[in-house]
Amino acid sequence: MAGSVSNTVPAITSSLSQLQALNGLFAIYKKQGPTSADVLNVLKEALLKEAGVKNPNPRKRKNQSLKMGHGGTLDSAASGVLVVGVGNGTKMLSTMLTGSKKYVAVGEFGKATDTLDATGSVTLEKGFEHITRLDVEEKLKAFTGDIMQVPPLYSALKKDGQRLSVLLKKGHKVDAKPARPVTVYNLTLQEFKPPLFTLDIECGGGFYVRSLVDDLGKALSSCAHVKELIRTKQGPFTLEEHALHEEQWTLQHVLRSLKTCSEGEQEEDHLKPKKVVT
Repeated sequence: MAGSVSNTVPAITSSLSQLQALNGLFAIYKKQGPTSADVLNVLKEALLKEAGVKNPNPRKRKNQSLKMGHGGTLDSAASGVLVVGVGNGTKMLSTMLTGSKKYVAVGEFGKATDTLDATGSVTLEKGFEHITRLDVEEKLKAFTGDIMQVPPLYSALKKDGQRLSVLLKKGHKVDAKPARPVTVYNLTLQEFKPPLFTLDIECGGGFYVRSLVDDLGKALSSCAHVKELIRTKQGPFTLEEHALHEEQWTLQHVLRSLKTCSEGEQEEDHLKPKKVVT
C-alpha cells in the first residue's frame, strides 16, 4: 500500500509543476452557448483536476495555482478559435486582440435584433425580396479596407468598468460608442440564398461582424442580423490545425500545441496579411 502511494504522489506533483511551468499560447475550440470566460474556466478546471488539485476553483482571482487568460472574446452564440495564454504567455494576448482574424458568418435579411444576432429580440422587419446577389457583392466593397465602424451596444466594451451588455441587461440606458477605425482585409459573399447569406471575412482587431451585417442590411434598404458566427483563424492559430477540442484539454495536448512567447510573436508578425488596396 505504501509503495503504491509513493509511486502516485510524485507523478501528480510533477504534472502540477509542469502545468505551472507553462509559458506561451495555444488555441482551443469554443462551442456555441457558454461565454469565453466560462470556457476558459472549464479548461482551467480540467487541467488542474488532471494535475491532482482537489476541488479547484478556476474563478479564483488571488493566489491562483494556474495563470491563464484568453485573447479576443467570442460572443456566447459564436463558436471557433479562442486563443489562450498561460503563464507569461498572458502578456502576449494583446497581439491576439490586434492581429488578424477570419470568420464565416451566416446572416439573415429581413429581421433586425437588439443584439444584432439571433440571441436578441426582433426590433424591425423589412422586405428583402429586392436584394440580388450582385447588390450584396457591390455593397460589400464599401466595407472593405480601412473603414469606420460603430460597435454594437451589446458588447464586451466597458463603461465605468462594466460591460455594456451587462449594463443593458440590468436595464441601464447605454449610449452608442462613437465610430472607430477598423480594417477589413478581405470580404467575400460565399453563398446567397435569401433571406440567408454567408460571408467570409478577414479583419483586424476591434472589428465586429454583427455591426457589419447590421450595416449591410441598412445599406441594402432592408435590415439583417447574424444567424451564425464561426471564427476560423485568430493570429497564427487556425480552427482546423490548432484548436484543441474539449476532449483534448489535457496537459499532454497543451504541451504538444503550445507556442512559446517568442514563437507566437514571430509567427504573428510573419502571418499578418497585407492590407487590401482599394
